[in-house]
Amino acid sequence: MLLLALGAALPVAAQTDTSAHTTFHIVPRRPVETLRAEALALTPPADLLAGSSAALVELISLDSSIKLDVRYAGTNNFMGAAMYSQARAFLQRPAAEALVRAHRALAREGYGLLIHDAYRPWYVTWMFWEATPDSQRIFVANPATGSRHNRGAAVDLTLYDRATGRAVRMPSGYDEFTDRAYADYPGGTAAERTRRAVLRRAMEAEGFTVNPTEWWHFDYRGWRAFPVMNVPFERIR
Repeated sequence: MLLLALGAALPVAAQTDTSAHTTFHIVPRRPVETLRAEALALTPPADLLAGSSAALVELISLDSSIKLDVRYAGTNNFMGAAMYSQARAFLQRPAAEALVRAHRALAREGYGLLIHDAYRPWYVTWMFWEATPDSQRIFVANPATGSRHNRGAAVDLTLYDRATGRAVRMPSGYDEFTDRAYADYPGGTAAERTRRAVLRRAMEAEGFTVNPTEWWHFDYRGWRAFPVMNVPFERIR
C-alpha cells in the first residue's frame, strides 16, 4: 500500500525526519458522527462476550505517578475526532498490577509510563474499522473478532522522562500507519531505538507482548480469558 511504500523508502540513517513526531491522520471513509450513531446502536458478536468476569481497574488509582495522554479523548489522534467522553485508562486487574510493576521498575532508569489508551469499548473499534480505508486496515482491529483493548488486556503507551515529565521521542509517533511504527523498525536515531527497547524490556518482564506492527501496543498474557466489553467510560465506577 502507498503509505507503507513511502515508509519503506525512507533511509535508515535519516536523523531529521520530523514527520515521525507529528500526529498521523487518515481521511475517514464516512463522517465520524455518522459512524458514532451507528456504532452505539450495535452490540458485539455474541461469541465474543464469553469469558471470565471483568474487573477493570483505573490505572492512576494504583499509582498516581503514571501519566495519561489519552489521545482518543480529544482530537490529537489518527481520526482527528474525540472517541471517548473522558480521559481515563483502565485494564483488567492482573494487567493493571503488572503495568504498575513495570512503571516502578523503569524509575531506576529515570523513566515512567505515559498511557495513550487501554480498555476501549467495542463500539469504538467498530468505528475505527469502518472509518479506515481498506489499504490501511492492517493497523486497526476487526470488530468481528474484537480487539484486545476491548477485553481490557491491551495498552498503548510510551515513556516519559521523570526529570522533565515529558514524553520521550521514539522512532515514530503514536498510531502512525507506516513501517516506522513496527516494533523492530531499524530507522530513527540510536537514542530512539534504545528507548523503544527499554520500554519493551520492562513490559515483557511483566508478562506483556509487543505488537509487531506497533511499538507502543502491548498485550497482557491470558488476554483470551477476558470477554469483549462495550461499556462506555462514564459507566465505569
